[in-house]
Amino acid sequence: MKVWIEQDACTGDGLCVEKSPAMFQLVENISHVRHMGSTMLLGTAMAEIPDVHFDDVLDAAEDCPGECIFIEE
Repeated sequence: MKVWIEQDACTGDGLCVEKSPAMFQLVENISHVRHMGSTMLLGTAMAEIPDVHFDDVLDAAEDCPGECIFIEE
């Protein structure tokens, strides 16, 4: 499974970072996905979700106020 963020819809709330800091990071009040410890600054970059982080990423996507976190196969 992979995750990506529609950054134009991001509210900058940071809830995703609170729920899964290993997978998300705020940069200038916009959330970005992280892959293998590196922040991916490209608009709709996708990152593989390690099994250990899947539940946290799913919670972040479900609770995101901007509804901008997407999970795909």
